[in-house]
Amino acid sequence: MSVTKKNFGKNENGQEVTLYTMKNKNGMVAEVTDYGAILVNLFVPDKAGNVDDIVLGFDKVDGYFGNGSFFGATIGPNANRIADACFSIDGVRYQLAVNDNQNNLHSDEKIGYHKRMWAAECGDNKVVFTLTDEETMGFPGTKQVAVTYELTDDNEVKISYEADSDKKTLINMTNHTYFNLVSHDAAPIHDHQMCILASHYTPVVAGAIPTGEIAPVEGTVFDFRKPMAVGDHVEDDIEQLKLVEGYDHNWVIDDFDGKMKKVAVVTEPTKGRTMEVYTDLPGIQFYAGNCIKPETGKGGASYGKRSGLCLETQAFPDSVNRENFPDVIYGPDRRYETTTIYKFIW
Repeated sequence: MSVTKKNFGKNENGQEVTLYTMKNKNGMVAEVTDYGAILVNLFVPDKAGNVDDIVLGFDKVDGYFGNGSFFGATIGPNANRIADACFSIDGVRYQLAVNDNQNNLHSDEKIGYHKRMWAAECGDNKVVFTLTDEETMGFPGTKQVAVTYELTDDNEVKISYEADSDKKTLINMTNHTYFNLVSHDAAPIHDHQMCILASHYTPVVAGAIPTGEIAPVEGTVFDFRKPMAVGDHVEDDIEQLKLVEGYDHNWVIDDFDGKMKKVAVVTEPTKGRTMEVYTDLPGIQFYAGNCIKPETGKGGASYGKRSGLCLETQAFPDSVNRENFPDVIYGPDRRYETTTIYKFIW
């Protein structure tokens, strides 16, 4: 099906911003914008045939000018945290913005990819966003970046990332959409049944930087290999949870081989929606929305703590500073290319 377009307001510089709409034959609708390559709306039927928007966000582009929670955002060139906001490549040290205690989070809150205007080209039920990033934010290399959103008739939101750099650089992108499988304006996600197909995770220290250990989930509140409600243990008096106010950790995909595989499943029992997550990446960050600050979202909805959850596919946090973590250095001899799929069943 063809993609339709409509005005979504103007950015901070007065540029026109566009909202692109994709529909499939089963009643799903996905809407994305060239401001930040953001997923704005995702309408999905439930078991009774009723359709709800299940992602948190804003009605107009100006809501995304702040967007401290990164609703729907394409994060780049690096997602998640980097210890002490610095890293080295071939002995050269690179300093990034210190924006999360003493660390770096999501590259840059002001000029990260979620705040850029992207060029857009529409295809068959897909939108390809592209930008050129010329050595900004402290990251080396001029990067040619593309993010493609596609809505399939198999009820998949497929997000593909590509990047080429003329120098060795750090690339580890993700999508930061918050899902609530009841509706974006529903109660917190405590009753969502979560399954993460991983037998290990990466514990953290204060500031949410991994210790470097790859720890077993067996016998811990991090064992989601069988479905468990998000709210069952999220408030438990456990140091790992208290450090980040709930779940905000990276799980290590079992038997990672770079091929596409199912890594997580979320089910909401009342509406009957299920979301499956597939990726070819080695990690997935489950963030339970612990730190969403109260604010007004789409349709006047009141968003707050745990209004939605994120499942961010990625290499591990601070991988660039850990030899035993995945290699996140790309450049002239190594292209960045990865795909993540969010598939819906009702």
